[in-house]
Amino acid sequence: MKKTFVLIAISALWTGASAGNVQIQVLDREGKPVPDAVVVIYPGNAAGAPPSLLQASPTIEQEKMRFVPAVTVVSAGTTVRFTNQDRWDHHVRGNPAGVAPVAAPGAAASTNFELRLAGKTDGKPANSADVKLDAPGVVLLGCHLHGSMRGHVFVTDSAWTLQTGADGLAEFPQVPGGPARLRVWHAEQILDLPQQILSIGAASLRQTVQLSVVPRTRRM
Repeated sequence: MKKTFVLIAISALWTGASAGNVQIQVLDREGKPVPDAVVVIYPGNAAGAPPSLLQASPTIEQEKMRFVPAVTVVSAGTTVRFTNQDRWDHHVRGNPAGVAPVAAPGAAASTNFELRLAGKTDGKPANSADVKLDAPGVVLLGCHLHGSMRGHVFVTDSAWTLQTGADGLAEFPQVPGGPARLRVWHAEQILDLPQQILSIGAASLRQTVQLSVVPRTRRM
C-alpha cells in the first residue's frame, strides 16, 4: 500500500506542474547559430490539447534546381504538395533517411515515393502532385534527373516540434511541466546527437545544443 501511495503522489505532482516557455539554441561546432535544425520536445506529461506549431498543408517547390524550402517539418499524416516552378521536368523521389522512430501499431511503414512533374509552361499554372506522409521519420528528397538536388522532410511524432530560424533559436510556448526529452536533428549531422532530459516548470527555460559539424551554406 505504501508503494502505491508514493507512485500516486509522484504522478500527481508532475501532472500539476505548471507549463513553461522553452527556448532551444542550436550552435554549430564553431559556436555559430544554426538555422534549419529541427528541435523536438517529448513532454512526459502531454495532457491537454497539443499546439498547432506546424503547417497543415505545406508546399515544397522545385525552383532553380533546388527544393524550396530545403527542410520541411510536418506532423505524421500530413499531405505535402510538390510544385515544379522550373521550365524543365523533375522526377522527384523520397526515401527514408537515417533511423526512424518506432511507429505505432498499425501505422504505415517509412514512406517511399516517386513522382514526375513536367516543367512549367508560360501562361499556365505550375504542375503539382500531393504525397501523404504517414510514418514518423526523415525523408530524403532527390531528383532522378538532377543529381545535385537534395532536400529533407522531417515527419515528427511530437506536436512540440519546430525549426530553428536564422538566429539558431526554436521557441516553444507553454510546454507541459515535468520531465521531457529533447531531440535535435540537422541534415548534415550524420550521427544523431544524444537526447537530453529537460525539467520544465513555470520559469522560462533556455538550453543550448551544439552540433559536431559546421553546416555548409546553401547556394542561392
